[in-house]
Amino acid sequence: MLQNTARSAPADFLPIYLSRGAIGEQLIGHLNPDFTTYLQESLQKESIPLIAISHDKLTIQLGKPKDLSNSLYQLANRMRVGGFIPGWRNEDFAWVDQNGHKYFRMERAAFRTFGFRSMATHINGYTQSNTIWLGRRSETKPTDPGKLDNLAAGGITADETPWVSARRELWEEAGVPEQIAEQIEPVGRIHMRRPSLNRGFHDEQLYIYDLELSDNFVPMNHDGEVSGFIEISLAEAAARILADEFTSDAAFVTADFILRRNK
Repeated sequence: MLQNTARSAPADFLPIYLSRGAIGEQLIGHLNPDFTTYLQESLQKESIPLIAISHDKLTIQLGKPKDLSNSLYQLANRMRVGGFIPGWRNEDFAWVDQNGHKYFRMERAAFRTFGFRSMATHINGYTQSNTIWLGRRSETKPTDPGKLDNLAAGGITADETPWVSARRELWEEAGVPEQIAEQIEPVGRIHMRRPSLNRGFHDEQLYIYDLELSDNFVPMNHDGEVSGFIEISLAEAAARILADEFTSDAAFVTADFILRRNK
């Protein structure tokens, strides 16, 4: 599990740079070598503004956010047509720099294909009886179907803050009403980086929240992305982590929660 928190991209992945002119280039992504030939041929046939590819890198020229987003949408759509972006969602993520500035938005399913850093929220739902609620991902999910997840978790869309996203996910995935969801406590942030099987590179900042639930609260899914919920002890949660029943992200978030509760 720990090896999934800060892995470098494989050496044969094509680096993706954001060119800032006189300021220089910033590494912002990585492209699976299985995708590069198709993309090189596609861009040779028909170029895309602000996008250039060579044998050793893909360069994105800095432009106005709207112009850059339009070019990257074209790029993502080309990869979609080529079959390299499964699970297209018609929902945007934003690429945000270390200062919190949004430079472009792009179809969320394309972020892993290009190895761009995305953001997500994960909420630990626990009770005074020292149990934790976990959701089981729907078998129809394109990523980690059937795996255990936190009470609620999901990507932060381009127009959301982590706080807004967490409360939305709590309602959609677990049926937590607003008056309870607004009691979430921010507890930290975890950076996950790892190759994504047959897709690209997963690079995501996880914003972590804890939420205390009453002993009689029972989660109820609203969006079809969760097949059911279980309420278990922290010891059983730890055993299930070791048995590889969790998604990688939820395993680390849950392990962090267990360690904090047992201090």
